[in-house]
Amino acid sequence: MTVESTAARKNTRGGGKRATAKKATPAKAKSPAPGQAPAEEQDQLVQLLTPEGKRVEHPEYAIDLSPEELRGLYRDMVLTRRFDAEATTLQRQGELGLWASLLGQEAAQIGSGRALRDDDYVFPTYREHGVAWCRGVDPTNLLGMFRGVNHGGWDPNSNNFHLYTIVIGSQTLHATGYAMGVQKDGADSAVIAYFGDGASSQGDVAESFTFSAVYNAPVVFFCQNNQWAISEPTERQTRVPLYQRARGYGFPGVRVDGNDVLACLAVTKAALERARSGEGPMLVEAFTYRMGAHTTSDDPTKYRREEEREAWEAKDPILRLRTYLETEGFVDREYLDAVEEESEALGKRVREVVRAMPDPDTMAIFENVYADGHALVDEERAQFAAYQASFADAEEN
Repeated sequence: MTVESTAARKNTRGGGKRATAKKATPAKAKSPAPGQAPAEEQDQLVQLLTPEGKRVEHPEYAIDLSPEELRGLYRDMVLTRRFDAEATTLQRQGELGLWASLLGQEAAQIGSGRALRDDDYVFPTYREHGVAWCRGVDPTNLLGMFRGVNHGGWDPNSNNFHLYTIVIGSQTLHATGYAMGVQKDGADSAVIAYFGDGASSQGDVAESFTFSAVYNAPVVFFCQNNQWAISEPTERQTRVPLYQRARGYGFPGVRVDGNDVLACLAVTKAALERARSGEGPMLVEAFTYRMGAHTTSDDPTKYRREEEREAWEAKDPILRLRTYLETEGFVDREYLDAVEEESEALGKRVREVVRAMPDPDTMAIFENVYADGHALVDEERAQFAAYQASFADAEEN
């Protein structure tokens, strides 16, 4: 993929008069087309599967997967997208308070998630539903927090997958500290921290870069650059490509096609192996696109162009892998139908489980605040109990 620059135009004068000499001005580079990185950055994009579904090679990152493994990646992405779509629908129906969709980012999450070993540890944000799937977290457990019935429905240590983090960028510090601990324990596992392009502007991320570099911590920073930090485009957040920021902290960075599941798998796997071998941190920037809204409370039509979304829709991560599988004869109609049937069953199960979730104990908020109790908490508990009881009294009357 290339973007042609605009050629400089020459001004000429007619009528035989001598042209006045003017200081030459450099040609202004043409803005990249919707869905493309600037021309000078495109050759730095690691890609193993083109948007047209053609397999290509990269001199530094190679991967050799069996047809079964390729089919597995396809199934992962299809099921993750189906779960995400069901969650969005449930929010629109009033069953969830909020939802952050991953639509368009399936390849970045499944590719990186499948690169992990069981003993690696993940620190997510609030959109890593595909990574959670790869770690064996039941999708329905992700929804309790968004329904308001718990603070996270899974044990982080059971799957080495931390609870979702709403505070922007703070999980990178948690990941760095955990990685430093892993290093001191002498383990050969690695840690990965997920964050978005918007979080890269947070001071927490800068601090985590500093500490991880100084202490040579075995951590991979995986930035999903989906082009928009809510309504702020990437060009308003940084003057250089995000992956180049790592250079200033003393460790390498790489930009990968975030819609290419094979490239994301290969690059993340190499970064994790590098961390495990004692070579320190690495920044992976997955250049992708958020096809939907930032969350269900957002309206992206207010701040971005439809042609931009359409351009990225043509680079759909699932479609490109499916095209490759069909071209190579690795899948048939029976397999594709089976995956579709499985995805519908998943959607049905998600609906049923969410609607059956019990409401939390309304008084539980006052428990475990102080180890030995507290007079003020006791007073607040009594006031809240009286407030709740007032509704029952009103119904009886």
